[in-house]
Amino acid sequence: MFKKILIANRGEIACRVIATAKKMGIQTVAVYSEADKEARHVALADEAVLLGPAPSRESYLVADKIIAAAKATGAEAIHPGYGFLSENEAFAKRVEDEGMAFIGPRHFSIAAMGDKIASKKLANEAKVNTIPGYNDAISGPEQAVEIARGIGYPVMIKASAGGGGKGLRVAFNDKEAFDGFASCQNEARNSFGDDRIFIEKFVQEPRHIEIQILGDSHGNVIYLNERECSIQRRHQKVIEEAPSPFISEATRQAMGEQAVALAKAVKYQSAGTVEFVVGKDQDFYFLEMNTRLQVEHPVTECITGLDLVELMIRVAAGEKLPLTQADVKRDGWAIECRINAEDPFRNFLPSTGRLVRFQTPPETMFQSNTDALYGVRVDTGVTDGGEIPMFYDSMIAKLIVHGRDRTDAIAKMREALNGFVIRGISSNIPFQAALLAHPKFVTGDFNTGFIAENYGKGFFAEDVPHSDPAFLVALAAFQNRRYRSRASGISGQLEGHGVKVGKAFVVVVLDKQGQHQQQAVSVTDLDEQGLSAVVTVGERSYQLSSASRLGAIRIEGQVNGAPFTAQVERGAGKNPLALRVSHNGTQIEALVLSPRGAELHKLMPYKAPPDLSKFLLSPMPGLLVDVAVQPGQTVQAGEKLAVIEAMKMENILFAAQDGVVGKVLAGKGESLAVDQVILEFV
Repeated sequence: MFKKILIANRGEIACRVIATAKKMGIQTVAVYSEADKEARHVALADEAVLLGPAPSRESYLVADKIIAAAKATGAEAIHPGYGFLSENEAFAKRVEDEGMAFIGPRHFSIAAMGDKIASKKLANEAKVNTIPGYNDAISGPEQAVEIARGIGYPVMIKASAGGGGKGLRVAFNDKEAFDGFASCQNEARNSFGDDRIFIEKFVQEPRHIEIQILGDSHGNVIYLNERECSIQRRHQKVIEEAPSPFISEATRQAMGEQAVALAKAVKYQSAGTVEFVVGKDQDFYFLEMNTRLQVEHPVTECITGLDLVELMIRVAAGEKLPLTQADVKRDGWAIECRINAEDPFRNFLPSTGRLVRFQTPPETMFQSNTDALYGVRVDTGVTDGGEIPMFYDSMIAKLIVHGRDRTDAIAKMREALNGFVIRGISSNIPFQAALLAHPKFVTGDFNTGFIAENYGKGFFAEDVPHSDPAFLVALAAFQNRRYRSRASGISGQLEGHGVKVGKAFVVVVLDKQGQHQQQAVSVTDLDEQGLSAVVTVGERSYQLSSASRLGAIRIEGQVNGAPFTAQVERGAGKNPLALRVSHNGTQIEALVLSPRGAELHKLMPYKAPPDLSKFLLSPMPGLLVDVAVQPGQTVQAGEKLAVIEAMKMENILFAAQDGVVGKVLAGKGESLAVDQVILEFV
């Protein structure tokens, strides 16, 4: 067994590999860019080596620097994680040639299967059903349009070396095919250093189901059940689960056996994933093979009780697989939510900056520990107070739950999301909560178009209907009552002017105009410590109790005998006196006032925000890679104005209305802050 390994990656996957290495008694070497010098994976590793500047093409993608770091520290093997160089055959071969072990498949397997064009050809030779498409590299956008017409729209334009949603577009017409080809090629070149593109028929209403396989250097290959990955937004997975609520036992076995046969054909060793598109009649087609560990591997670890990273390391060290196909278990149901640094209410724009608060829900399952199951696990590469840089992927954590069945897993996940505190940046937690509550998700009736169909025009606060909105009002009143109780007990108050607690209140739920409906509320104490009370909102009554510390954002307690987790904080919104209450993805901002205070609040004038329609503002921090207009140019609504690159994705800014460009205030190559003015209209 290896004594020391280097992890050629960053973030949560680097931390994940370190956890298993520590369990196995293996020393670890981290590598990092200048942007990551304070990162969690650097602190967890036994040693750390600086690679270079923040952009990945100058650090994490430079094979020479990684090999040099491994040699300098005496590492015997390199684990590539996922992304970056994990599916780069030249890098894998170089590691082998330098006398180190590559903790992943052999370079020839990566060459055959990691390249999506080569893998499709090989799958055809092995008589595996594949989707119609053009499997040779395409010379330019004109040829791409010609091929797309031949196949028939819609088509999928895809980078051969792609992954993680990068370098992928769906085109429904010639214009989208032309533009999509150019964008895919740019993203592929920047993210993977390989700009080859291919096109295939886009199967509508498909499910994305993948088989986890595991092979060793002795010719043994097994499959570890499937993962359902159909909940995707712009081809990036959002929620993954294992097993799939859709396929039958017979389909599972057929897909698994086909995946194993494909892996054996290329002498595959290590962990890998064979992805399939599955039709409504459970007909399935080979899509691609990921010759690496997947982001969503924890859900497979939960239902099988296996540590996939440990098995990868053991296989790379020459050991045989410790189990056969008959030994593979499938216990319970696991779900993973990807927690991304993005604002779902602003069209999922990347959100970077300082994590002012980062508090995960209480964990009972942990990386590399396959004994503790049926609970909650968080895989992350960030810590409280850490920085989310704009140079890398937007995923900041993975939230994993393991339940007895699918219903139990969904309930656990909803409660865990309620307890996940992230402040300083925006996150997609409200969106995840909405997905988990959607009736079609709950019944398992969905495909890869689910998010586009249900949230095609964007995601808005009203898309998260709360089953009991009066509970949020009651919780605001309860917490306010606790604050009042504490204030009334402070000594030295002026006689006759001390804080009086009271029982009658009015909760004003604020909207964009500063006020909304007012609801009369009564709060009656049940105990002297102020830890429980009966709150009446209209005709509804709530017996609430909580021992959570005042000032803590996460509130845990009981309501009418049932446990709950919610988030309540003062002064977090536009009104410094308001309480912000969040539960099950729904958020309200509420002022809890005395009846007289509520009367006076009605008289307060509303101050309208300034009109910013004359300016194009940067919606996110990022790099301005293109300004497509000149001063004096007339533009029409929908016309491209600028392109900003953030978190490895190109974001195009379009004109919201017709107008004439006045001044251009930001130049190509400039690093922009959020809401920085790029140009103004006259």
